[in-house]
Amino acid sequence: MSVLEKAPPRRPAAATAREPRSGLRDEHGRRIRVWELVLRYVLLLAVLALTVGPFLWQLSTSLKGPTEDIFSSPPKFLPGHPTLHNYERVSATIPVWDYALNSLKVATANVVTNCAGSALAGYALARLRYRGRAAATLTFVLAMLVPVEGIVIAQFTTMRELGLNNTLVAVVLPGSIGAMNVLLMRNAFRNLPYEIEEAAYVDGANVWQRFLRIALPSVKGTLAVVAIFSFMGAWDDFLWPLIVLSDPSRFTLTIGLNYLHGTFAGDERLVAAGTVIAVAPLIALFACLQRYFFRGVGEGAVKG
Repeated sequence: MSVLEKAPPRRPAAATAREPRSGLRDEHGRRIRVWELVLRYVLLLAVLALTVGPFLWQLSTSLKGPTEDIFSSPPKFLPGHPTLHNYERVSATIPVWDYALNSLKVATANVVTNCAGSALAGYALARLRYRGRAAATLTFVLAMLVPVEGIVIAQFTTMRELGLNNTLVAVVLPGSIGAMNVLLMRNAFRNLPYEIEEAAYVDGANVWQRFLRIALPSVKGTLAVVAIFSFMGAWDDFLWPLIVLSDPSRFTLTIGLNYLHGTFAGDERLVAAGTVIAVAPLIALFACLQRYFFRGVGEGAVKG
């Protein structure tokens, strides 16, 4: 047998290129160095500590009993004897569940009006042909530049002329349709291919049928984003309900918790328990809608 026959056959370059490459690589196939990976994780942990850390500390404080020192040095993160007594004290001190129900009513109404109104306005700006469409879009953009504090007196005067002061309806109306939500829905509808609606138009579908059966089901992700932003904005709003409401039975949760903080500022455990009660619905809402929330980034794709 000759030397050439004993030599192993050479594999083609294409087969070599298809071999799995060792090491960590990013989405573009570039190799990630160890120090880059460590730096990424350090930055992620730092951001996590800055964003989630305060809430975890409030949760820990709300579970600590009256005998535990919450100002110890070094600070003790985990409670020695966890208790729910602080939450019972909150409900016994202020009608926190009545305030939470008022906030839930306002936030739910805000979500419904924003989802419906923003979807209709966004579809009209993105898909319908009419004179003045560019000016209408510019109006929504300019509305985002106006600070709330600059128009709060005009809003209060309007609610007073309508006879809606000291009602939850007055709390809902100014934020019933947000300019940013309209622009979000407009961009989502603009990313949809025109061919689908053209085919439906040829089949005899009118505008409402194209909107309800074709366009709206394709932007569920953006609708989830609008719903979360609307709920958070209405639930956390403090300035406007404080101005327009005067009856304590109609107070929202943010106003009630401010009263708790002002009256019992020395009891940090009580304040922490009220804070956790206020944040818990937001966490639950995001947990339910997170699948649609993250899908909103790639909105407009054609489903087979």
